[in-house]
Amino acid sequence: MIINGSTSEYIDWTDTEGHIINVSDGGMIFADGRYHWYGQVMQDLGEGKGFTSSSATLQGIAMYGSEDLEHWEYEGIILACSTEAEGDLKAPLRFERSKIIYNVGTGKYVLWCHYVKYPGVHGTDPGTAEAGLAVSDRVNGPYKWIGAYRPIDEKGAVKDCTVYQDEDGSAYFIYDRKTSEQERCLHIVRLSDDYCSFTGEYRRIGAAFHREAPAVIKRDGYYYLITSGLSGWAPNEARYYRTTDLMGEWEDMGDPCVDDAEHNTFRSQSTYAFTERKTGRVILMSERHNTQSFLHCSYIWLPVDFHEDHTLSLTYRECWGI
Repeated sequence: MIINGSTSEYIDWTDTEGHIINVSDGGMIFADGRYHWYGQVMQDLGEGKGFTSSSATLQGIAMYGSEDLEHWEYEGIILACSTEAEGDLKAPLRFERSKIIYNVGTGKYVLWCHYVKYPGVHGTDPGTAEAGLAVSDRVNGPYKWIGAYRPIDEKGAVKDCTVYQDEDGSAYFIYDRKTSEQERCLHIVRLSDDYCSFTGEYRRIGAAFHREAPAVIKRDGYYYLITSGLSGWAPNEARYYRTTDLMGEWEDMGDPCVDDAEHNTFRSQSTYAFTERKTGRVILMSERHNTQSFLHCSYIWLPVDFHEDHTLSLTYRECWGI
């Protein structure tokens, strides 16, 4: 696989039919012998619709499948918006930062996301900053919408989020919890055994104050959390944290990017990390948001370099292969 890019341009990545791969801020899951890449479908709604509307979705969450991480086949909309006048799925809305994990015990694929109801305007009121849940018997859906919730209490609005499944089968919802502009901090909440609700076990990651866009990696007994600062869609300097206990103290390790002259994570923002099956190499998926045309955002994938002192780093590569 060869991934090409430029630190200054938006590059379209197309599927096997020549259409733009449209999976904003999504994730990756390996199932049924192939990789499945998914995320919110973006579109240009035309002049006069405004920034907020153009960054919501009219369609839902899409998925693509691949055996080699290079050639991607469109698998369809796995969680669709609704054209009905009422209900949680009325479009436009947001299914931002959707993440899917598989529950061995129930045989269900469980999808969590940052959900914002119609018309897709971010806020803190009920329905405008929630954890959205959907489930399916198949990785590529269709997914059944279950509902929207707040993990810890009703005061804590949900912003950027991810889901992490540990080696023992336990799973965690990690999110930017907002109670005010002054109090925004990443929190980690343990999910129930079926992954469909929240337990009372949670941790405020105090070191990750005013951070978002979390991506979790585990290596040699250490957990790593790569994050972005709070600057909206504009890229900024990444920071990462590490711990040996998910519910313990996290250590601020600084910026993982090497020779990042502009200090903006190579003009991108983290979204998810996954392991390539054959080599065991960890790949960080990031996105270069194009606020002029969200349909033409770029996906930046970089291999993660791990070091003997249990640190990690990211180096930009215009071309690299597996």
